Amino acid sequence: MNRKAIGLLSGGLDSTIAVGLMVDLGIEVIALNFTSPFCTCTSKNAGCKNQAVKVSEKFNIKIKSVYMGQEYINMVANPMYGYGRNLNPCLDCRIMMFKKAKEAMMEEGASFVFTGEVLGQRPMSQRRDAMNIIERESGLKGLILRPLSAKHFDPTIPEKEGIVDRERLLDLTGRSRKAQIELAETMGINDYPCASGGCLLTEFNFAGRMRDLIKHTEAPAVKDTKLLRVGRHFRIDENCKVIVGRDEAENEKLERLAEADDYIFAVSGYEGPVVVMRGAIKNELIPIASQITLRYSDAPKDKEIPVNYRRKSDNTPSAIFAKAINDENLAKIRI
Repeated sequence: MNRKAIGLLSGGLDSTIAVGLMVDLGIEVIALNFTSPFCTCTSKNAGCKNQAVKVSEKFNIKIKSVYMGQEYINMVANPMYGYGRNLNPCLDCRIMMFKKAKEAMMEEGASFVFTGEVLGQRPMSQRRDAMNIIERESGLKGLILRPLSAKHFDPTIPEKEGIVDRERLLDLTGRSRKAQIELAETMGINDYPCASGGCLLTEFNFAGRMRDLIKHTEAPAVKDTKLLRVGRHFRIDENCKVIVGRDEAENEKLERLAEADDYIFAVSGYEGPVVVMRGAIKNELIPIASQITLRYSDAPKDKEIPVNYRRKSDNTPSAIFAKAINDENLAKIRI
């Protein structure tokens, strides 16, 4: 067993401290930073990935970015260990990460994996029984070191073999970050983000949209999840939905995300949103999409107004006269 390890680095406080501890112990660290279609912190300038790169530069360690795309969506649709409060499959998510960490461990010739996890900090994935499940399912039994809570666990293989000095590891537990903040100050770590889940699947509204997508789409893809981040969503048929832009930025994004077979709606002669209809589009659904388009436009709500619509791949629009949908009926189809 050598003194090389794979570290899971989100860029947050706990994983940053864990990296610092390992470097101080003379461990050669290769960091993995994971992202997925559901990350809330992927900003180029302020996101977790950028923060993780800053940490790697501070401690002069190698870092690899791992994007979990379609395989992650497949897992979200059918997790072995279920969901948290919303649609967050935290155990399955961690198992997937650790399996990839094991692959990296083999590729890099490293001896073990470590993380910034703290026992009892997160209710679903950082319970003792959950951690045992993750260790077993990932095939890393005895090889996952959690330096911030190490003294609450049996010694790992690198500790037993003297690669890591157990006496210099910590005994933190629970949700308070006071000890970590104090420790960060002594380690010269002062640039870290506020604590947050960082995952859209933990958010009630987004989880509802993702649940609807899984229910009505046989094989959800990454491109489908991108659309879930934008606008207001309405299910107008088992196989068809409508998305309404909320502002100019979302209107532009909807135009970009619309696919060739999607329909785009706009009110003739009045300011209004970009509206996209996606799915198995039937002629009888066009009036409903038009009514929704009018509801969010500046057009009068009590008159029939022309609405233009076209397939995105076709620059020649058609028109239909419609009246805005009322709020009661709108609420029934809102996702």
